[in-house]
Amino acid sequence: MMNLLSPAYMHLVVTFGAVLMAVSVLIIRLKASRKPVTVKKIIIPPLGMTTGFAMFVAPEMRIPLSWAIIAFAVGWFVFSYPLNRTTRFEVIDGEVYAQRSPGFAYILIGLLVLRLALHEVVEQYISVLQTGSVFFILAYGMILRWRWFMLKKYREITGVPRQT
Repeated sequence: MMNLLSPAYMHLVVTFGAVLMAVSVLIIRLKASRKPVTVKKIIIPPLGMTTGFAMFVAPEMRIPLSWAIIAFAVGWFVFSYPLNRTTRFEVIDGEVYAQRSPGFAYILIGLLVLRLALHEVVEQYISVLQTGSVFFILAYGMILRWRWFMLKKYREITGVPRQT
């Protein structure tokens, strides 16, 4: 019987999890485009994702700070860019909606494929659990910048001032 913590099993679980998350994001984003956007709906995903940092309580999940900074920067500057470029808002009957972008699904699928390919490379040098940590931080950087961008655009279109 295969050991449930073996690297081969963990790799399969991580890959399946990444595909499942990508499909979930696609479905959620398609449904979300039918409902008005609010500040709350923009802010909650990165806040919810922040709980993932609890994984670093486990010593086997910890990575050097330099790796974390690099992963966050790649997510912030590289992976968020196509999402920012395809995110547009429109006002319909006084409410703000996210415009459906035909390229959004392709961008998410492309990011998933790129992430899985990078995962294969990175995993050769560090453990499966540390690879998960690196890619969590990369995804967090991507989501944080994308949602920050969305919040700025939402405030521009609604005229809602930034609260200090």
